[in-house]
Amino acid sequence: MFIYVIAILLLSIIALKGPTIGDQVLAIDVLTYISLVLFTLLSIYLKQPLLIVLVIPLALWVYSLDIYIAKYLERGDLGA
Repeated sequence: MFIYVIAILLLSIIALKGPTIGDQVLAIDVLTYISLVLFTLLSIYLKQPLLIVLVIPLALWVYSLDIYIAKYLERGDLGA
């Protein structure tokens, strides 16, 4: 658990002060996926399937944000 705390702190610093936008996006992605894993483990431990239902849309939302950010960085706009 200590390693997760250190990773979250370091990734938070990178997300706030990253050298490039790509590094910031990657740090936010990793933070989100770490939290998804922790929510999943918590759901299994507490035997509450409702948390799993919340994890799936959050993972899809982060994936769609990655696509939009990549499109914006490549083209400069989010148009069709």
